[in-house]
Amino acid sequence: MSTLMKLSDALSKDEMRSLREKSDLKAAATLIWNWGLIVAAFAMAIIWTNPLTILLGIILLGGRQLGLGIINHDCAHHAFFKSKDVDEFVGEWIVGAPMNISLAAYRAYHLKHHKYAGTPDDPDIGFVKNYPVPRESLMRKFKRDLTGQTGFRDTMYKIRKFKLSRHWKWLAFHVGLLATLTAVGAPWAYLMWWAAELFIYPAVVRLRQIGEHGTAIDRSQLDARLNTGTTVAPFWQRVFIAPNNVNYHLEHHLLASIPPYNLSKLHRLLSERGFYAETDCISYGYGDVLRRAVRRQEAPMVAAE
Repeated sequence: MSTLMKLSDALSKDEMRSLREKSDLKAAATLIWNWGLIVAAFAMAIIWTNPLTILLGIILLGGRQLGLGIINHDCAHHAFFKSKDVDEFVGEWIVGAPMNISLAAYRAYHLKHHKYAGTPDDPDIGFVKNYPVPRESLMRKFKRDLTGQTGFRDTMYKIRKFKLSRHWKWLAFHVGLLATLTAVGAPWAYLMWWAAELFIYPAVVRLRQIGEHGTAIDRSQLDARLNTGTTVAPFWQRVFIAPNNVNYHLEHHLLASIPPYNLSKLHRLLSERGFYAETDCISYGYGDVLRRAVRRQEAPMVAAE
């Protein structure tokens, strides 16, 4: 492979400065969009109660649970609101508490991922180090997710590690959610949150992980185009499985200080200027991600006659 274009050759300092600019309006809109979809998922199932609306609501909740985690991630980078104090509050209380994520603990863990991405010291390497995998292995992984085995394992781990002094915010969220749904006459809808977290969320997280680093060309290299991937996803996929521009993960690794609502613009600029031209680091939809995640079977050798 020839020498790859440098980021500084593709973007001017003024463009980088513009891309790093944070917008309280865009951050607030992102936050409202996520919580709005969560409310809509419950409302749809409660107002038009039938198996289809309940199932659709659960699927939507699973994707938005990831959405809350992604906003928590952006707040950990101080790349969401203009004020670091607002990022700290939103990351800890508004999006972290529902998913039982401590902002400070996550930040310490995640910054190691950026520093050592793809290397043996990467704390996330265990999730993707074996990709691509045989088709049967990939199917087994998603079967465990969608049948609740992964979610049950992770939930039991949370319960075993639960300490009121550390996790009371998570408990308070669940008490508040149950109380709210009971107040509107639908306490049964509370189970939708757990159904999403047990059966949908693990599969969405796995698909996200594969798209970010499982499809990487060479995880042993430090260049983000080689150890990270981006997925250009249609709107419906961004609603259900790729919230808040998380699909532009390569761009995030290139410039982690860029807020999520500017990542699509960064991707467009770099694509137009040939920054990705010499690397196959872009997937087109999550069907393409799954295709790349499957190890190709080598054709059997035929003995010479």
